[in-house]
Amino acid sequence: MKLRFLFTLFLACYMLNVMGQSVDKDVLFTVDNEPVFASEFLRVYNKNLDLVQDESQKDVDEYLKLFTNYKLKLKEARSLDLHQKPSYKRELLSYKKQLAKNYITDSKVTDELVKEAYQRMSYELNANHILIKVDENAIPQDTIAAFIKITNLRDRTLKEGFEKVRLEVHNGQTVFGEKLGYFSGFSMVYKFESVAYNTKVGDVSKPFRTRFGYHIVNVLDKRQSRGERTVAHIMVIESKRDSLAEKPEVRIQDIYKKLNQGEAFESLAKQFSDDKNSASKGGMLKAFSGGQIRAKEFEDIAFNLENVDDVSEPFKTEYGWHIVKLHNKKPVPSFEAMKPELVEKVKRDSRSKLIDEALTNKLKTKYNIGSKHPNLDYFVSILNDDYFKRTWKLPEDFKGSELLVRIGDKEFAYNDFGVFLINSQRNEPKKESIESLVSKKYDSFLNDSLVKYQEDNLETENKDYANIVAEYRDGLLLFDLMETTIWNAAKTDSIAIEEFYESNKANYVKPKRLDAIVASSTKQKTLKKVSKLLSENIALDQIKSLVNSNNKVDVIFTSGIMDAEHQALPESFDFKKGISEIHKHNDAFVVVNVKDVLPQEQKTLEEAKGTVISDYQNYKEENWLKDLRGKYNVEVNQDVLEKVKSQLKK
Repeated sequence: MKLRFLFTLFLACYMLNVMGQSVDKDVLFTVDNEPVFASEFLRVYNKNLDLVQDESQKDVDEYLKLFTNYKLKLKEARSLDLHQKPSYKRELLSYKKQLAKNYITDSKVTDELVKEAYQRMSYELNANHILIKVDENAIPQDTIAAFIKITNLRDRTLKEGFEKVRLEVHNGQTVFGEKLGYFSGFSMVYKFESVAYNTKVGDVSKPFRTRFGYHIVNVLDKRQSRGERTVAHIMVIESKRDSLAEKPEVRIQDIYKKLNQGEAFESLAKQFSDDKNSASKGGMLKAFSGGQIRAKEFEDIAFNLENVDDVSEPFKTEYGWHIVKLHNKKPVPSFEAMKPELVEKVKRDSRSKLIDEALTNKLKTKYNIGSKHPNLDYFVSILNDDYFKRTWKLPEDFKGSELLVRIGDKEFAYNDFGVFLINSQRNEPKKESIESLVSKKYDSFLNDSLVKYQEDNLETENKDYANIVAEYRDGLLLFDLMETTIWNAAKTDSIAIEEFYESNKANYVKPKRLDAIVASSTKQKTLKKVSKLLSENIALDQIKSLVNSNNKVDVIFTSGIMDAEHQALPESFDFKKGISEIHKHNDAFVVVNVKDVLPQEQKTLEEAKGTVISDYQNYKEENWLKDLRGKYNVEVNQDVLEKVKSQLKK
């Protein structure tokens, strides 16, 4: 809830800060003499105009009430010192650090990596590889041995054939010879991906190292990516609540028979698909590309349909049984369309290390940090093998006050690096010299310090960042206030909730329902026969055998407890016992045998608790806002308000 609340607020506030509109700086209203400027109101209103669903909120006067309520809440939050809470400060700091990542980066390198990623995602490679496992921090002897072994294996593949060698050497422990199948960008670690895409089809790469060990890769094929598919599906799931329900594999086969008899896919999806989100749309799903569907079986079948309107045979996934129809095929989207997604992927991927390196180099230049290390001999002299046991400590005569490096206007002393060394200790075997260790640790310390200094000064250097941080401050504050004052109180005040429920019982009832059998068919004549058989109280299994004979399905039956919104029922269906007339519904005909009508029932407090709590929260918030309007004096400048209205009409 918190993340959703803050994301919505952030989206609105971010956009209003980058719109760059030229607006008046007049004071629109005051809250206890604190000014709220017309410019802020105009930006918020214009941005949220497309977000609001309630048309009344587009009215300036109505929106002003909402905006005033927002400012009243912030005033109350600060009066309660919620902005001084340690938890609030910690969370704000966390958000600032997260947000800063979007501003502290090397955009040139990022753009190059994004373009490269797009080129690679436009193609799929089919490859096999051989891996000699070796730990990322292995001792030099093991590293050299692994390299020699993979080099010898490559020589063998060039003489004997890659596939022969791969099969012979694979042991699944220290040596892996694997078929990788087709893959695209971001499917492998970046180093592996780069080597594979830079290896010609049919060639074997030179040995290379990743965090897993040493590899050679044999590229078998390169093809254009399969792009995007739009499909519709009919899904049947097993009902765990009804042991007497028809088995899903039987039901999906019946539906498939009706398809082969010429009935429309879309009509059958509307009638029988258990995917409630897509059934009303004829089974249509949103377009997807490779890797976006959780069920691999579903994705493979969808991409293997060659022609528009091709229909698959029934197949099973972990979610149920499906029939899929191809509606559209599209190639890989344009670069511009994919760019935002690719930027995020690049930042999360191992290739982000290249961005980090470029950033630190840029910051070194910005803050005039030389390429040479300061004299680190002192740290080499005080560091020993205790470091690898996590027992090393700074000596008692440690020269902590000595200047190590200066970044901008901040000085970093020996003590800062000393503390960094202590905190970076690990229990591990000694794998390198003390000199090499100190050098690497100083590089890490300097890079971290550069980024931290940039973060700490970002608000003064970047206006957009400063504005967004300010909006985050208010957003977090408002959330804490609502949680403390309304949400938590409403959830825990059981007596008040019970009293609210008793006063509003009429709002919490179960709708009228019916226990029924619905017969559906495209043949009205057949349904007349079904209606007659139902009236004669013939068993449902017997009716099925009479109307669905000779391996042909003309009628599909749906049974159970249904409310007025059930997909099998015609609109505005008359809830009365007995057999209905034949209705036209979802491109077919239906007849309903109503065995019983279940009247409206009062929900117990336990059954309606979630809705009751939500309603009570709204009720409590309304009364609380009335109190705030009495506590804080709000004065609206009517002249400025009229100017605002005039500007919005332009």
